[in-house]
Amino acid sequence: MAEASIDAETRTEFGKGAARRTRRAGKIPAVLYGHGTDPQHLSLPELEFKRVVREQGRNAVVTLNIGGTPQLALTKTVVTHPIRPYIEHVDLLVISRGEKVAVEVQIAIVGDAAPGTLVTQELNALEVEADVSNIPEQIEVSVEGLRVGTQIQASDVPLPEGTTLRAEPEILVVNIVAAPTEAQLEAEMDTEGAGVVEDAPEAPAAAAAPPES
Repeated sequence: MAEASIDAETRTEFGKGAARRTRRAGKIPAVLYGHGTDPQHLSLPELEFKRVVREQGRNAVVTLNIGGTPQLALTKTVVTHPIRPYIEHVDLLVISRGEKVAVEVQIAIVGDAAPGTLVTQELNALEVEADVSNIPEQIEVSVEGLRVGTQIQASDVPLPEGTTLRAEPEILVVNIVAAPTEAQLEAEMDTEGAGVVEDAPEAPAAAAAPPES
């Protein structure tokens, strides 16, 4: 995985108000920690960091230039706003070259299973251990020609050289089941629609009583 270099600034203000001011300035609040060091509160240039994550993924390795001092770091957590398209906060881990780290890597299903099958992906990411300079961007799992009843567990997934499995070996990653027939799909739709009671028409309003004499 390629490494990027980003100029980071030390933050001296904290709290929600300070974080909003940081984001308005086009920067992202971040915390750098690990290796027994005191946490450092930083701000990162938003556009540059977004480009790094877009190119490398959520496990991006970056050299932070902090006041002229370089520090290698691994992106651990990227918190995005649930609605608006901006990053709220980033956690970074201090790392050293030659070190191995535990990361979660996205799983990509490739190939076509046998006709009449349905591929269900039970796990989206796999926890592995890899060298910081060789973290895989994704792990491919082939389902080419697999038949009904085939199951792929974590221990069955081929990993890149130098990468080892940290997830439970027996955890299910992919399950190949029989594809539902058209009749089964129609029956399921009928079942979902059964028992639905339409709103009864409103009863006509009672006639107003005549005024008393």
